[in-house]
Amino acid sequence: MYSQVIEKRAIAVSVVDGDLRLTVDDAVVEVAAVWLRDACTGAASRDAVSGQRLFNIVDLPEDLRVREARVHGDRVEVEFAPDGHRSTFGLDALIAAKSPDPLSDSRTEHGKRLWRKASEMSPLRSYDWAGYLTDPAPALHDVVERGFALLRGVPTEPGQVTKVAETFGFVRETNYGRLFDVRVEENAVNLAFTGLAISPHTDNPYRDPVPTLQLLHCLHNASVGGESGLVDGFAAAATLRERNFRAFEILTRTAVTYRFDSPVAHLGAVTPLISLDESGRIREIRFNNRSMVVPRRHPDLAREFYRAYREFAELLYAPEAQLNFHLGAGDCLIFDNTRLLHARTAFAAAGGRHLQGTYADLDGLLSTLQTYQETR
Repeated sequence: MYSQVIEKRAIAVSVVDGDLRLTVDDAVVEVAAVWLRDACTGAASRDAVSGQRLFNIVDLPEDLRVREARVHGDRVEVEFAPDGHRSTFGLDALIAAKSPDPLSDSRTEHGKRLWRKASEMSPLRSYDWAGYLTDPAPALHDVVERGFALLRGVPTEPGQVTKVAETFGFVRETNYGRLFDVRVEENAVNLAFTGLAISPHTDNPYRDPVPTLQLLHCLHNASVGGESGLVDGFAAAATLRERNFRAFEILTRTAVTYRFDSPVAHLGAVTPLISLDESGRIREIRFNNRSMVVPRRHPDLAREFYRAYREFAELLYAPEAQLNFHLGAGDCLIFDNTRLLHARTAFAAAGGRHLQGTYADLDGLLSTLQTYQETR
């Protein structure tokens, strides 16, 4: 064992069964030799420019172990056996290795502000377009934390919605094109292109992967009705988990099929209504009664699924859960399509209502947000 005192911390390093053990005051951190070797960042292990690995797992000895370790300043020097590879690691980084990954999946419920009632979002927060272009971080952070951001004063030029998406990422082109018009059409291939009310749903659940962000930009709205609505699907799923864990479990384990068929597209995806990460955290909601096909099962199992489905739907359709607002000309809504359900009240075609929409993805938004924050 090698020990010393650093910044009033008693640090000791030792090798136990070929793995590294760090004792920091009274806390013990154990690090597997293979993980440690995989994390090496020296010139022999990583490209100096990209930081990418220069080796594969099969290049490492199967019987890899730590031969010797010692603390030197704020670094830990390690020699591996049987190949004698040497590397150094930041002491604080190794200490932090006992904690959950700091780059945890920001798409899960963890770290988000769930809102179970629309009143929790009152007054409705919005961002001026000119101010957003100067500092997009607050609005983008709202998309990550609250699930949506509302921009006002966006130029009402056709195609502008794709330019909004390009301020933080890339447009996800679909069979609807780079953008789509949401207005009343004859022989509409989708109920969105009618004046009918649309119940809360997520878009494109029949895609794999699903577009994770949706944008809706209002060019003109003089119709009576047609209010936009949002519901926090993560919050509803969390409520179901608290009230009826069995129902929650059924909806996370029962895969349904989502289908979309038209003369130019045949799309399908098989997935549960509620998807979890490996830690059991809510990560994705797919909910669209218009395109869902439930597999035929034994009557007892079918009844159990439909009871759970109904209970979840009642939470999503509860009037107090739905945040309703009027999108006026120049308003642009950005929302998380894997978390929030969106809806619309019915409206009369007279007067006209014209929105343009596009899809994008959270990975681009998250990258832009992190890059922007690092350069400020």
